[in-house]
Amino acid sequence: MQVKAIKIATSNPADVSQLTRYMDDGIIDPAEVICIIGKTEGNGGRNDFTRDLAMLAFESLFSEKLGISRQEIVDRIIFSLSGGCEGVVSPHIVVFSKSGEPAKEKNKEKRLAVGTGFTRAFAPNEIGRMAQVEETARVIMQIVSDLKVDSNSDVHFIQMKGAIPKFTYEEGLAAAKAGKPIRSDMIFSRGASALAAALALGEVDAAQLNDDIICNDWNLFSSTASCSAKPGLERTEIMVMANSPYWDGDLMIEHGILKDMLDTKSIIDVLAKLKINCDLQLTPKQAEKIVGVFAKSEADPRGTIHGRRATMLTDDDISDTRYSRCVLGAVLSSVLYDPAIYISTRAEHHGPAGGGTLAIIAKQDK
Repeated sequence: MQVKAIKIATSNPADVSQLTRYMDDGIIDPAEVICIIGKTEGNGGRNDFTRDLAMLAFESLFSEKLGISRQEIVDRIIFSLSGGCEGVVSPHIVVFSKSGEPAKEKNKEKRLAVGTGFTRAFAPNEIGRMAQVEETARVIMQIVSDLKVDSNSDVHFIQMKGAIPKFTYEEGLAAAKAGKPIRSDMIFSRGASALAAALALGEVDAAQLNDDIICNDWNLFSSTASCSAKPGLERTEIMVMANSPYWDGDLMIEHGILKDMLDTKSIIDVLAKLKINCDLQLTPKQAEKIVGVFAKSEADPRGTIHGRRATMLTDDDISDTRYSRCVLGAVLSSVLYDPAIYISTRAEHHGPAGGGTLAIIAKQDK
């Protein structure tokens, strides 16, 4: 089994021209594509429709190439699109495809392995509670098992689109009367999903978790999760990336925890795990080895950074999410040279407060 990952620059949210050419030239087989992760310009907020525009273009393209309905496309391919390319962050997509059969014997080197899955449909009153944590953790553990990793430490990135099912006024009222109001906000879906990743990989114990600690106890977090949430989505979409000795190819993935958005040391440490030495900034030739960079970012809720007061949370002119994408994008690009970076903001239980998760995929010398 082998994973192919190709980074493609886009000129606008609906630009699938290069992806189409790669399909027509046989570089990408649309039948083998399992996931597309990308950044679109926009504000990244509730009124950012660039993601909807991109989805329309992707669904139409794959529907035409595969001869199936648009609904069947979203059932077989996970699309994880993040709006907001503030500062130097460059709009792009990374297309993941999978081919071949699993190796029967271990290879000498571990290579990138990717698996996808879906939770069951959630009831509205399960979001942001242990029911969501436990079901999401169950699916993650199953995907990890299927990837045939040596240990949980070989799992480096868990990308999720958290569920937020629709509910009626009557359902909301009944939940409130029962003492468990519906947690329909994206905050709770992201937080529960991240804690599910931590639970699945043994970073937290089940005994530490309950409904009340979700989005409350920030000492509990995942080092591998990157979760967004989508209103109207009934089930959570999950993609797990790991290194496995039963997979082939020339790609590896590693991860680390960003202590804050100025944490260049952790970036350099992740590169070292990928056998890429960096003192200050990668050279253009080194940067060509980087296939995908995936980071979570959030303004520190304490309103400080490195002991100094910060105004991201008190500036009414610019959202703190836009600030954090801009700042982390500049910091990552200053080290990695390439500004085509996937940054998702809001990081509830994704790394420590004010920090986030970071995963990098790079080509390895054969």
